[in-house]
Amino acid sequence: MARQDTPDENAGRLKQIRQAYTMTKKVDPKIGLILAGIWIGVLVVLLAVGFAIGHPIYLGILGLILGLLAAVIVFGRRAEKAAFGQMDGQPGAAAAVLNNLKRGWTVTPVVAATRNQDVVHRAVGRAGVVLVGEGNVNRLRPLMSSEKRKINRMVGDVPVTEVLVGDGEGQVPLRKLQMHMTKLPRTVAPAQVTVVNDRLRAIGDLLSNAPIPKGPLPKGARLPKGGGKMR
Repeated sequence: MARQDTPDENAGRLKQIRQAYTMTKKVDPKIGLILAGIWIGVLVVLLAVGFAIGHPIYLGILGLILGLLAAVIVFGRRAEKAAFGQMDGQPGAAAAVLNNLKRGWTVTPVVAATRNQDVVHRAVGRAGVVLVGEGNVNRLRPLMSSEKRKINRMVGDVPVTEVLVGDGEGQVPLRKLQMHMTKLPRTVAPAQVTVVNDRLRAIGDLLSNAPIPKGPLPKGARLPKGGGKMR
């Protein structure tokens, strides 16, 4: 039997729709007029057809339904565009998009970063390992190359792909990042994906448990021998 939505769930959905509409209206002030125009336009066209063929009531009802459906589709697209517009250029925007990828991806935000908030995120899936960088391209390239060399030593022949987020040449716009990720060739078997995730997770655990003190070092203090170089 189909599960009935509770009043709280329905109220939650209505609240989400209101928030999405409010956010979209800030970026697209004419969104209300556009949606109303689409709804009325579809209704008028089908009503005219209904009168022409002698079935105005049936076509009128159909016009109401199809007009609402068309308005909802347009609203969804414009709301998505507005959301990406507000996120674009904000630190961590790419990580938010990656975290919304469908099942099959393991996302680790900020595996490398610079002091200028240029960051590299890592996603592992059937397409292999994907490094996604957001920030200044000139600072990101050496950072991503270094991260790629480190990962290549751990994953063998599993492909490691670099993706730069942005609107420049050779970059992937934020709004197209999710689609770009899903279109990458799926060349890695699920079992191998699990192995790669375990290896990379082990690296993260080792780094997070490394005996490096937090905060600034006391004057005259030295790092223990064998410690990694700090970026």
